[in-house]
Amino acid sequence: MTETRAPSAGESAAGSAAVVDNCAAPNEATAEGRLQRTHGLARLVLAAFMLTFVLSRILVILIMSKKLPSQLFFHAGGTHVHHLNYGICLLSIVGGYLIFVRPTGKRFSVAAIVYGIGLALTFDEFGMWLHLGGLYWQRSSFDAVITIAAALALLVYATKLRCWRAHHHLAVIVVVAVLILFGFMWHKSMNWANERLGPSLCELEASGPS
Repeated sequence: MTETRAPSAGESAAGSAAVVDNCAAPNEATAEGRLQRTHGLARLVLAAFMLTFVLSRILVILIMSKKLPSQLFFHAGGTHVHHLNYGICLLSIVGGYLIFVRPTGKRFSVAAIVYGIGLALTFDEFGMWLHLGGLYWQRSSFDAVITIAAALALLVYATKLRCWRAHHHLAVIVVVAVLILFGFMWHKSMNWANERLGPSLCELEASGPS
């Protein structure tokens, strides 16, 4: 018969520690994986958001300047359907999809991209939320887009608060100071742009297709 040797106290303690370590590691890995997944999705949303916003502005300018056919503006019963409505539809579809289907993997990534597109189409005309029938070239739309892009960038690049060190707090102070300076310069530059370019843009919209 084969003799079975009982483990010593040291081996038992080491084995218990190994079990604890093995049990703790997956939890930490899962939490880290969720964080990385969140950052990855935020990057997709931010990229889709910025690209859609830039392309929307370029297309609108080209259509209004008659470089592209006015038929690209969709009309329903003689009413111009602004692209903020496309964004609202996309956001509604993505919201329902996430709630009822609960996608994972690549489908979740696709949903994040579509969400970013819908977000950009909607907030590109944010000024029209506030002033129905107002002009497309409203400053409030630019302000809204900058705010959302900044929030998404923070979500992508910010470190978890429990991992902060002294240099992180210093970085926050520097960033806040830079943002205050940027906000002041942004306010000045937008006022300058409104005075110099506002009349031309308004005239372009008035003379372009409705």
